[in-house]
Amino acid sequence: MKFLLRLVPWFFVALFGAEIVAVMMPKKDGEFHVREFGRLPVLLNGRIQPFDSVARNALLQMRSTGDVPLEEVPSWKFWHHPEKLKASAWLLEVMTRPDIADTRPVFLIHHSDLLGELKLQDKGIEKSGLRYYTFNELKPVYEVIMDQGQKADQVKPEEQTTFQKQVSKLANAVILYRRLKLTLEPEGVEDFSKELAEFQKNLGPVQAAVAASEKGKEFDQEAVRSMAVPVQQFQLMAEAGYALIIPPLNPQAGRDRWQNVGTSLLETFRTGHLHPAVTFLTTIATAYQQQSASQFNEAVDQYQAWLAPNFARELRKGRAEFYYNDVKAFLHSMIIYIFALLLAGGALLTFSVVPNLSETLRRSAFYLVILAWCFHTFGLVFRMALEGRPPVTNLYSSAIFIGWATVVLGLVLERIYRASIGIVVGSVAGFVTLLIAHNLALGGDTMEMLRAVLDTNFWLATHVVVVTLGYASTFVAGLLAILYIFLGLFTPLLSRKIGARPAAEAPTAVTKTPRTAAKMARDPVPATASAGRAVEMDLSKALSKMVYGIVCFATLFSFVGTVLGGIWADQSWGRFWGWDPKENGALLIVLWNALILHARWGGLVRERGLMNLAVFGNVVTSFSWFGVNMLGIGLHSYGFMDAAFKWLMMFIAGQLLIIGDGLLPKSCWQSFSSPTQRLGLPVRWCALLLNVAVMLMGFFFGYNSVLGISALLVFFAFVGTLSLATAMSGTPTAPPAPAPDRRGVTAASS
Repeated sequence: MKFLLRLVPWFFVALFGAEIVAVMMPKKDGEFHVREFGRLPVLLNGRIQPFDSVARNALLQMRSTGDVPLEEVPSWKFWHHPEKLKASAWLLEVMTRPDIADTRPVFLIHHSDLLGELKLQDKGIEKSGLRYYTFNELKPVYEVIMDQGQKADQVKPEEQTTFQKQVSKLANAVILYRRLKLTLEPEGVEDFSKELAEFQKNLGPVQAAVAASEKGKEFDQEAVRSMAVPVQQFQLMAEAGYALIIPPLNPQAGRDRWQNVGTSLLETFRTGHLHPAVTFLTTIATAYQQQSASQFNEAVDQYQAWLAPNFARELRKGRAEFYYNDVKAFLHSMIIYIFALLLAGGALLTFSVVPNLSETLRRSAFYLVILAWCFHTFGLVFRMALEGRPPVTNLYSSAIFIGWATVVLGLVLERIYRASIGIVVGSVAGFVTLLIAHNLALGGDTMEMLRAVLDTNFWLATHVVVVTLGYASTFVAGLLAILYIFLGLFTPLLSRKIGARPAAEAPTAVTKTPRTAAKMARDPVPATASAGRAVEMDLSKALSKMVYGIVCFATLFSFVGTVLGGIWADQSWGRFWGWDPKENGALLIVLWNALILHARWGGLVRERGLMNLAVFGNVVTSFSWFGVNMLGIGLHSYGFMDAAFKWLMMFIAGQLLIIGDGLLPKSCWQSFSSPTQRLGLPVRWCALLLNVAVMLMGFFFGYNSVLGISALLVFFAFVGTLSLATAMSGTPTAPPAPAPDRRGVTAASS
């Protein structure tokens, strides 16, 4: 049995490792080499990217997914994976076969008032409470959408209602869809290659007619009239075409002088000949439109061969980013993190019941978090290589990096204490931050050009990375504190002993005797020897030490990062400090962490007080990370995000509720109450129900509404009344812990 338990961790590692290897292996193209087409480079948002990225980002903005399902499967059939149209194939359809693309449900509308305004309640496809619509279904209300969108855009973003934001988003999605249609060829053309051949044939007579007209001579009016329709089409493509897909003929004069197809075709009147890239791309479009696989594949290969001599760097960039998109490192890391969390939770729950199983689950979770972190690191480094930048350049990348750093801290804590705590913290933080990053990606390209003031790798690699590490470590301290509160309230685990590895020592061999064997059977975590004596402590003490150490780490990095930011501001804006909201947010983190340390050193708070202060650190950090971007003021303001504001308020309300739980009398905590204190169980469940009620009240009516705030106040009134009643009744509680010295170490522990 013990042998099988030892194999379990390696089974999970092999299982998920095989999944990672499978997604990293190169995949074959189908009959049409759509994947090769998806690798072709274009210029958009100031950077070279493949067609695949254009398609994915467009779908994320319109549909909030990176592909389009080709069949509808009921939600309860979770085991059935429907066939999907990949992003590059969808983009080809939009550009070359719009009649089919118009039948794909790619527009997400989930606002009830907007659906009522457009009279779309009975149309579309519903899945998991969301409704998706095709372009054909939106055509009858196209003018209404555009009109409402224009009205909404006249209102400042921070003053827009939810309806106005949603209709503006829908209008932008429809405009984007129509622009994509005009990227490769005019809409409604059956054989663009044939029409271009006719255009090139008539180009000479038209140029001669124009020259004669300019000299006042007679000219061929019929030839000029024959160009009226093509010119109108080309002008529309030049004005509305989305991506710049035609590279410059002379890259030495400027590698960034890409054009869209319409602009390139209009220049043909001046140059007298078509750009070679236009010829290749129109051949690709016509072949896909006519479903000629051999012609399509040949045209793609020929275009790649034409690009290779002068645009090898762009081709490599397109191929690399396509691979990055295809691997989806962060998505697979999320899956492994959540599975590791389940295993770590099982290890905690079986900590004292089935020690051997608990240790097996803990080791399995530990190895899986390492595996997920390695793949997380792969995605992070790959992204840095694609951008040519340090890890943090915008909100999206900050979420990726904060998650990466918190997992590192969690692994370090787990390596020291071996109690599943570090695994829980690391896996939760890794999953949540990657989920935040996924939602931030719905706004469009996450690798767009940096603002001018941010365009410096030195400060991005110093100030931004250091201050982001301060964010990450503060969140880790808060997560540890949340774990302390929930484990203390609802489990007896905080009073259990765990073995801890001294940081500077390696484990020494322990001679197996009947006595030591019995001890090891009782203790699921092997105790390490220090001068012949096992190092043991309560889980509550271990968590307290973890939080204290992480807060020290957070204070250092937050302070250094803030000072570096001031130096950068002095170089960029001519002043070290300007009381900008972002600067104030960074300062708040430093001050709050310093307050926690001084309160602990001065004996003003003990274990539970330290935990409550650390939980509020999550509120301070979330405001500095996201909140200041929503104020709409200051040099660091990057736009008001209504959806993010709602989730931020939900997060803050949740943290306040957890603090309220942490303020419940110690006699109500399962880890610290005696069996004779029967009031604890109903109080705990009552507090939990109040937590749920407050969160639901805020979700439906708004956390900053009168009802939301009132519900929160009712909960704190409940906590205050209970604490007062407990104090007046003289309910015995556990003796207070001795005050720590300035190092945060109690006399008993020293």
